Amino acid sequence: MENKTDNKVYKIVLTALMAALCYVAFTFLKIPIPTFGGDYVALHIGNAFCVLAALLLGGWYGGLAGSLGMTIADLLDPVYITSAPKTFVLKLCIGLIAGFVAHRIAHITEEHDANYIFKWSLIASIAGLGFNVIMDPIVGYFYKNYILGVQSDAAKIMSTWAAGVTFINAVVGTIVVVVVYLAVRPVLKKAGLFIRVS
Repeated sequence: MENKTDNKVYKIVLTALMAALCYVAFTFLKIPIPTFGGDYVALHIGNAFCVLAALLLGGWYGGLAGSLGMTIADLLDPVYITSAPKTFVLKLCIGLIAGFVAHRIAHITEEHDANYIFKWSLIASIAGLGFNVIMDPIVGYFYKNYILGVQSDAAKIMSTWAAGVTFINAVVGTIVVVVVYLAVRPVLKKAGLFIRVS
């Protein structure tokens, strides 16, 4: 990846691939759970691909992959269509946070031993997905209450359910991210396709 133009095209292609993986993971691999407020929450690993993209490509690309993939998934699903604006912002933030920790603090694309890579890919994943665990129910409550006009009791119930499900998604997503990143990193390096994020 020495040519800057090739590098840019490669990043765009990988971003599109990761967006597609976010979309597929949410659309086809989710387990929807109805809430008492008449809304749905879902067990899924879509956010894991947002974080994985941030580790591989950097925060902006990772956030963009998550935002595009998950927002398109919301827009094409009548149950989640009203959540699309909230999804776009939150997924962008997940990628930015994970990318910041991985690349600005830990510089994980430089040469490090396996323990260092494991530790910082885990920390970056926890940071990005931990943000989502906290902010998804909070933003969801205010979004449903003040933007969508859902009565506050129903919004509280939905936010409580969302917090629990988001936590489970984060735990499973963190495991997926770390395992896949540790498996893919040496393969990409050997193939000459590993991107050093500055």
